Amino acid sequence: MITSDKSVREELSSVAQTAERAANTARQGIGQGLQEVSSGLEHARSETGNALRQLASESDALLHRGMDKVRDASGQLREKSLHARDTATTYIQHEPMKSVLMAAAVGAGLMALVALFSRNNHNGR
Repeated sequence: MITSDKSVREELSSVAQTAERAANTARQGIGQGLQEVSSGLEHARSETGNALRQLASESDALLHRGMDKVRDASGQLREKSLHARDTATTYIQHEPMKSVLMAAAVGAGLMALVALFSRNNHNGR
């Protein structure tokens, strides 16, 4: 019975050592897993930050290009309107009678359109 108790104790001690080794191996595996997850998250955070900085930079550049285009188009429109005004002024100065007749014709045409639309609105009600 002493041998039997001794062998049971040895067996229990062996099982306990095996369990302890398994627990240590599991702890090491969990530690490595956590380290890899942490490393992966850090890499993802870094990449996300870089992508956001690049997106902000590209958005800023796009905004400036758009503003430059609007400014250029505005300047061109202003130049064209000034040219049209100068051309109209010159024409009116050289052909005042034709200018008055053309203005009267345009006014009469607009009045005819207003009258036509007014009748259509009254008939539609």
